[in-house]
Amino acid sequence: MPKFEPFRGLRYATSTSTDVSRFTSPPYDVFDVQTRDNHAKSEERNIVRVDYPVERDGDGRYEAAAQLLRNWIETSVLVLDDEPSFYIYRMTFTDEAGSTRTTVGVLGTLEVVDAGAGGVLPHEQTTPKAKTDRLDLTRATRTNLSPVWGLSLNQGLSALLKDSGTEVARCIDEQGVVHVIERVDDSARLALIATCVADKPVLIADGHHRYAISRTYRDEVAGTPQATGAATALTYVAELVEEQLSIAAIHRIYSDITADQLQTALGNYFTATDAGSVDASTLTEMRRRGALCLVGPDGQGQFLTPRMEKFEGVRDLDSARLEHALQGITHQVAYQHGVTDVLKALRQGRCSAAVLIRPVSIDQIRHVADSGELMPPKSTFFTPKLRTGLVMRPLDA
Repeated sequence: MPKFEPFRGLRYATSTSTDVSRFTSPPYDVFDVQTRDNHAKSEERNIVRVDYPVERDGDGRYEAAAQLLRNWIETSVLVLDDEPSFYIYRMTFTDEAGSTRTTVGVLGTLEVVDAGAGGVLPHEQTTPKAKTDRLDLTRATRTNLSPVWGLSLNQGLSALLKDSGTEVARCIDEQGVVHVIERVDDSARLALIATCVADKPVLIADGHHRYAISRTYRDEVAGTPQATGAATALTYVAELVEEQLSIAAIHRIYSDITADQLQTALGNYFTATDAGSVDASTLTEMRRRGALCLVGPDGQGQFLTPRMEKFEGVRDLDSARLEHALQGITHQVAYQHGVTDVLKALRQGRCSAAVLIRPVSIDQIRHVADSGELMPPKSTFFTPKLRTGLVMRPLDA
């Protein structure tokens, strides 16, 4: 099983308040350059200036980011904790049902293992994606700026994180989510958390590419003084239980095939029923019916109820059934979370049709972990997103 260890966290210096909202940002891969620039303009010490180098700054952008990070450390904008710690990470938010929820996980360093070696498991296939940017930034900064998101298959982790640590950072993000970081450095509690996580496999929920980059970097620096730090990667680990996870669907949008063509292609596999005008409440009806929903450019939908006899041997996932039904049909698919954003893409002509799918359940994720299967790409969207800039981890610390 993979090692899970405390580390010396690098954090924004706080004095009278632990609120570091203005310094933080969403994960680099969920927003665009314009949003990045807005963060950078609003606060010159915002983490995007290190974590999100932009192409317009040329080939030296990664070293410039690393130099800025060094400057912030030298001028005590960022401070390194004296002792290795685990960092409890709580997120309080309003879910889609309107209920207030708090989830909890822990930031530590997870052992970087080879693909297929066991102990750290992927849960879905990854799409082709340029990894050079993150790898070049890691090489330059020698820092894990944002964590991989892992799910512990061991019972009891949530109970170990129930008691508070020392609050060292908090922020409120653009969606009103409250993020709180609590430091734990008591040796007995550190040992309990480390043992709990290391006792069972960890399933990667989000950050497959980040973990793969950590593996590449580990191999590059093997035999050098950097090898020790590169053997592990900053990882947020939460227990794989219903109360600790909020999972949204990632819907499918199409630009090279019409809604009518899609309905014809899917007609052999699904029974279509009029859904009327689609909005956020359509997801509730999809769950009740056990259906997907095809949406045209006018925002009108068709519920697609699977003809189960057509899906023998296909995994019990909307994404898998859709992938199976469209095999052999020439099409290009893109991915979009949020019904509102899907409808906006249709209105703006950025796609000609969409298929809404239901969120994956905890039981389906656990089945994937137990069976060793992989979900189709972009099957899950874990929310809320972890905030970048709350705690970072220098590989050389």
